[in-house]
Amino acid sequence: MLTLLAATPASAQLNTDRITAIGRNALYFDDYVLSIQYFNQVIKLKPYLAEPYLYRAIAKIQLGDMAGAERDCSSAIQNNPFLPGAYYTRGFIRMQLHHFDKAEADFSEALQFAPENKTYILLRADSRSQLGKYEDALTDIDYLLRKDPHDASVNFEKGVICMASKDTLCAHRSFSEAVQYDNQNPANWSARGLVNMMLKQENDALLDLTTAINLGSHWAGDYINRGILFYKKHNYRGALADYDKAVELDKNDAQCYYNRGVLRAELGDWNRALEDFNTAVSLEPDNIEMYYQRGVVLLQLRQWSDAVKDFDRLIERYPYFLPSYYLAAQAKTALNDPRASYLYQQKAHKLEENKEEIMRKQQSVNTDVQLAQSQPQKRDRRKEFSNHAAQNQQEPQETERYQSEARGSVQKRYADVVNEPNIAISYYKQSQSLRRTNYFHFTVDDYNKTGALPSPLHFTVQEQALTAEMVNQHFEAIDQLSSKIDKLESNLLSGSTGNRTANLYFARAMEFAIVQDFSSAIDDCTRALNCRSDFAIAYFCRANWRYKLLEYQRSTGDLYEDGHNGKLDFELIMRDYDQVITLQPDFAFAYYNKANILCTQKDFQTAINYYSSAIQYDPDFAEAWFNRGLTRIYTDDTENGIQDLSKAGELGIYQAYNLITRFQ
Repeated sequence: MLTLLAATPASAQLNTDRITAIGRNALYFDDYVLSIQYFNQVIKLKPYLAEPYLYRAIAKIQLGDMAGAERDCSSAIQNNPFLPGAYYTRGFIRMQLHHFDKAEADFSEALQFAPENKTYILLRADSRSQLGKYEDALTDIDYLLRKDPHDASVNFEKGVICMASKDTLCAHRSFSEAVQYDNQNPANWSARGLVNMMLKQENDALLDLTTAINLGSHWAGDYINRGILFYKKHNYRGALADYDKAVELDKNDAQCYYNRGVLRAELGDWNRALEDFNTAVSLEPDNIEMYYQRGVVLLQLRQWSDAVKDFDRLIERYPYFLPSYYLAAQAKTALNDPRASYLYQQKAHKLEENKEEIMRKQQSVNTDVQLAQSQPQKRDRRKEFSNHAAQNQQEPQETERYQSEARGSVQKRYADVVNEPNIAISYYKQSQSLRRTNYFHFTVDDYNKTGALPSPLHFTVQEQALTAEMVNQHFEAIDQLSSKIDKLESNLLSGSTGNRTANLYFARAMEFAIVQDFSSAIDDCTRALNCRSDFAIAYFCRANWRYKLLEYQRSTGDLYEDGHNGKLDFELIMRDYDQVITLQPDFAFAYYNKANILCTQKDFQTAINYYSSAIQYDPDFAEAWFNRGLTRIYTDDTENGIQDLSKAGELGIYQAYNLITRFQ
């Protein structure tokens, strides 16, 4: 745990400033998880400050924790309503959450304090466009263009808004301006090429798209759209080469496969066409038009039954599309099912009898190649979150990537959806330097001070693996303790009691547990408790060891010998944890471990209650927040579950950010 807190008011001021500076430095170098720990300390000492909440929100955004970041921004604004970066940051978050009306309000508020900030204006224009407020969005864009009419990026944004409002002529003018002022950016040529295609200016479109590709465009849509133009000009070789390149660039774009399938079908390459249509349908199963083309290919390949299924799918969506009925009838005839063929034809004839009704209700079915409508991806800082805009700093150069697992965008590193393990007591522990959990209880600390054991006890969530040398040392310790116990028992009456005897049995129990002899450890722990009934640590350890033994027995099948089903073991484990809680009601780890075991029994609601008790006694219990979050998600309480995971990430379990990204 980081320890830079101060004892006196003067040094507190000095240290909080220093901790904030270190946290911002960590933020600058993409050390998001670590930076959160620094800002946590400042917030704990001075919760009335705004900046630490804002900086922590910035880190959470980079980790994908939008809900947690939004709460931090609101806290920052509550503490200081005159901080434009906080409004900008919250507005950005709300855009990601599709709360565009709230985002617009936040950007407008930010502009009250920084009216010339280009990033704020662009984002407000974007949010207004998403709300359909195209005139207001263009007002923002035109304001920027009056200041700098030669800004290619702003002209590009104006074109995007015009496209959204279906004003293709305005879009064409804007993209042409973008090309004029930045003719080396392939996105500008690509966008104008798309508009030229929509305006049926195919020669101009071909020139624009070719220029974009020659400038290094890596957007599959450029190749799809140029492939369409080649296809229309009967340049099939050029079209096929472009579709192949589109598939290479984006293997998950159904349009790439669909368009290539249409071309291959026209060239008579039926088998490859079917492969493309199968892939396209698997990627976009709700794109009904694709089933028509696949059905035609299936007819050519004499796969009659599959063809009928595709035409039926199309008829269900487009009941007035007559070709589907005739093609389905053709397939039924080939299947020697004349009655079904007649029914399809009869339905089509009935529809044709009322041509006006068909014309009125006919839905457009596009069975030709499909235009790639989406705008190409363009590196635009305002589309990403800029912590420098939030902090009114200049944009830095790209930073180097890091090897540490807890650095950078850790939400992109896959994390298993499993609970954090039980808290154990051991001589050994592995460092959890980022976690804020208070691995301490006065009961263990007081016991360590007695010197009853050869080494101090520690709480740990990850026990250390032993080397061969360490194992031998522990076996030697078992022998030495056994000699002491034998000597002590020979001098005492049977059933002897007392702290000294209890300590010896417990010491040997610890040694047995370390070398994985849990049965012997449990027996010795029981003997220790017979000598001393108020030995809370022994109850806690015995519960842990009983659970480990139970896990081992379940994995080997020994659990079910002699009709034993393990129910009694669970009751004994729970009874031990309950005894710890009775002796030490604030022993948070007993509540936590009990909750973990309840989860294995699928008693999720009771487990949530015990995690809550653990959190009540230690609000910084990172593992309890994490496990309660997962358990809530198991019970379909996703919103509260994500909030708990957010808190766990804030307290140092960086794997939570990957899960937040996936669940939300």
